Amino acid sequence: MYQFPWVLLLVAAVNMAFAAEPLWPGFYSETCPPAEFIVRDVMKKAMIREPRSLASVMRLQFHDCFVNVLYKSVQFHDYFVHEFLLKPAFVLIQGCDGSLLLDDTADMVGEKQALSNINSLRSFEVVDEIKEALEDACPSTVSCADILVLAARDAVALSGGPDWEVRLGRKDSLTASQQDSDNIMPSPRADATSLINLFAQFNLSVKDLVALSGSHSIGKARCFSIMFRLYNQSGSGKPDPAIEPEFREKLNQLCPLGVDENVTGPLDATPRVFDNQFFKDLVGGRGFLNSDQTLFTSRRTRPYVRVFSKDQDEFFKAFVEGMLKMGELQVEQPGEIRTNCRVVNGRPVDVLMSY
Repeated sequence: MYQFPWVLLLVAAVNMAFAAEPLWPGFYSETCPPAEFIVRDVMKKAMIREPRSLASVMRLQFHDCFVNVLYKSVQFHDYFVHEFLLKPAFVLIQGCDGSLLLDDTADMVGEKQALSNINSLRSFEVVDEIKEALEDACPSTVSCADILVLAARDAVALSGGPDWEVRLGRKDSLTASQQDSDNIMPSPRADATSLINLFAQFNLSVKDLVALSGSHSIGKARCFSIMFRLYNQSGSGKPDPAIEPEFREKLNQLCPLGVDENVTGPLDATPRVFDNQFFKDLVGGRGFLNSDQTLFTSRRTRPYVRVFSKDQDEFFKAFVEGMLKMGELQVEQPGEIRTNCRVVNGRPVDVLMSY
């Protein structure tokens, strides 16, 4: 008689235990009707003060949602092949929970210190301004995790990109982990294959990967991220041959050997406008980051780059779909509505370590 593998029962139990509460548009329509207006108003002011802050805030959602993947493997007997096997039983994604925003404490090193974030992520003060305005209007109501999703949407819309309705209702995490962020966030050296595999872990397709990479339509990146491309690609002692020669000369002038590697350059030719110029630049060999240009050199991602470079509407549609899918990466976990996005409720702000 066939015996149902116990591991499947375990998977079912885990899936039920960690099923996240549903998100929906208009979540704050009764508890905080002006919430979305307040977020966009602060984002508009931030844009006037420093246009680059829009791109910086938009990046925060990605760096928040793509953290804390927990794999569990178990040994079980496969009754079809009559032997014990070790296979993944389930994957839990903590996801979009505002963990990125937590400052370090005496007993926690958070995600801001992660390799992909330190000296790179910025504009946390814009999130602080949004939270302060929301606390004045609707105390202890709007989560920091939802603020990140709303602010990212508004950053795109205010830069000339698409606007869309977001689903809300997330809770804020009670902790953060530098290690979790280090273990998952991609490097600017990443190639298309590693990016495809990473996104697949989150049930995001190749199309989602390429479309979401279009977030680099706005903003800048540091010389630190491309020095290897310019002078020692793959340990060759030579530049990346995929870089268009005239563009490489410009990059050499921007980022010569010995430069302060915090100097920044635009990610595409229109860094303040959310459009499909990013993809046109990739087709022309003018991608700033290796992880961007690889999307055109790889046969698996190249078709989408070509389509988006020719059809901005198609890019916008795919980008919105990807943002919605990414924004819903979550599981049920202990959480709260933080009153200060940098600190868990009940912890005095003055015990935080300097950051």
